Amino acid sequence: MSEVHHIHNQDPNAGAEQRKAIWKTFWILLILTALEFVIAFMVPHGVLKVGIFIVMTIVKAFYIVGEFMHLKHETKTLIWSILVPIIFVAWLILALLLEGSAIFDAVFG
Repeated sequence: MSEVHHIHNQDPNAGAEQRKAIWKTFWILLILTALEFVIAFMVPHGVLKVGIFIVMTIVKAFYIVGEFMHLKHETKTLIWSILVPIIFVAWLILALLLEGSAIFDAVFG
């Protein structure tokens, strides 16, 4: 019967770069989330607050997608083909919020 030998990596620094990247991601997302909480409790409710949250949510989403789904290693064309429609959707949401309140004020104000 043949004996199977397993080769184990004895390098104590193996994975140090990966752990560093994980901690960096953790701290960036923690800071962004803490900043969101500060804005949630300090900025008065309005279009500015909603706009800030939309932008911060998109930034966090792209950072998460870039890190955990490895989009940052893709070609720039693929990244832009995803980024541009999301920017237009965020603009659409903000425009609908602004125009919707203006129409509501004009009709019922």
